[in-house]
Amino acid sequence: MADTSTSQSYDVVILGGGSGGYAAALRGAQLGLKIALVEKDKLGGTCLHRGCVPTKALLHVGEVADSAAEGAEMGVKMSLEGIDITTTLEFKDKIIGRLYKGLQGLVKSRKVEYVEGFGRLTGANTVSVETADGVRELTGKNIVLASGSYSKTLPGLELGGRILDSEAALQLPEIPKNPIILGGGVIGVEFASVWKSFGAESVTIVEGLPHLAANEDESLSKALERAFKKRGIKFSLGTFFEKAVQTENGVTVTLVDGTTFEGDYLLVAVGRGPSTSGLGYEEQGVAMDRGFVLADKETLQTSVPGIYAVGDIVPGLQLAHRGFAQGIFVAERIAGQNPAPIVESGIPRVTYCEPQLGSVGITEKQAVEKFGADGVETYEYNLGGNGKSQILGTTGFIKLVREKDGPIVGVHMIGRNLAEQIGEAQLIVNWEAYPEDVASLVHAHPTQNEAIGEAALALAGKPLHAHA
Repeated sequence: MADTSTSQSYDVVILGGGSGGYAAALRGAQLGLKIALVEKDKLGGTCLHRGCVPTKALLHVGEVADSAAEGAEMGVKMSLEGIDITTTLEFKDKIIGRLYKGLQGLVKSRKVEYVEGFGRLTGANTVSVETADGVRELTGKNIVLASGSYSKTLPGLELGGRILDSEAALQLPEIPKNPIILGGGVIGVEFASVWKSFGAESVTIVEGLPHLAANEDESLSKALERAFKKRGIKFSLGTFFEKAVQTENGVTVTLVDGTTFEGDYLLVAVGRGPSTSGLGYEEQGVAMDRGFVLADKETLQTSVPGIYAVGDIVPGLQLAHRGFAQGIFVAERIAGQNPAPIVESGIPRVTYCEPQLGSVGITEKQAVEKFGADGVETYEYNLGGNGKSQILGTTGFIKLVREKDGPIVGVHMIGRNLAEQIGEAQLIVNWEAYPEDVASLVHAHPTQNEAIGEAALALAGKPLHAHA
């Protein structure tokens, strides 16, 4: 069928309908720009369909399962009969479905032209899209590249069968009995937490770096390792992977020192790579580095004027809310506004395992590198002094890092439910608050939020429920 579109020219053509792409589309349309949004799969991208949302749905099921197991300690007579994985997967899919429907409605109501098909950059201002009805050529005064990322594997480690990536793990129709997880970053520790809560007999993480969650402040990494040991989650640190051999019933993993692990499944969680291959970026002169698109940090414009890049294809944190913020930023720049550049360290980071990790700003190590050993002050407030945390039965702490006699430059936290405290933490860091500023705020009692106030009181030199 021939294309019947009356116009193929737009203010902005966006290649990719994930968090970065759809945010750029919605904000651009709101500002009066004519938008075409190109997506070959489903609107919402990895985060909605194969990443953030489905993993958090499973983690919530894990929390409910853990609550059943812990009920007796509080006098609640209940027991966990087990997980019906079919129903659990249906629960996950229902949540995705509702959000997907809502997002489709938003895009339609904003009068964004949604073009379903495989798009490729074919010029400095043109995108060619292979649709079900043939090829469409779209022209944009500006182009936004937002093609997202894919689950990486290692050389010689082929996915398939009992060797899974995170997307396959989310659809697994059974609960693994003794899975091995290759990679102790965000994806690895979240799946370890889920499967342990679901009743796996043993879970083993293999991480070549010295710590789990190695990108976090070292105090968080060590606390997570202690918590995982207590939960019975095993891990091997500091020795790299060599090979994996799968049979009909399981997988054997061998490390470079000859150590072997045997499990029924191997989850490969070694990070995500940029989805840029075969999309015409390099051919059109867009500067690249190992598959990533190089974009100016202040403007997010690529080496080709009028072409911008957002989300996971841009080097840095691969977080849905980073891409979302970048999409809004780029739309506002194109519309002639002057939005403030996004500071990477000010983006909040959360890992939703049990216990949860939350951080924003720089680590203590990074602060020492920036200000010198004598130019940094830190304080860790232990959740043992927090009433709500005791009710929840969680250990952990909130750590504040400040420039000496200056603002708080990092907030790092670990404990059950603490992800919900990341909002105030990011305001503290991004508004460059001093401990005295935060200490003067009244934090509601009894909440875990009080722990931030208590940590600030201590760092301001007036600890109450904390040791000086």
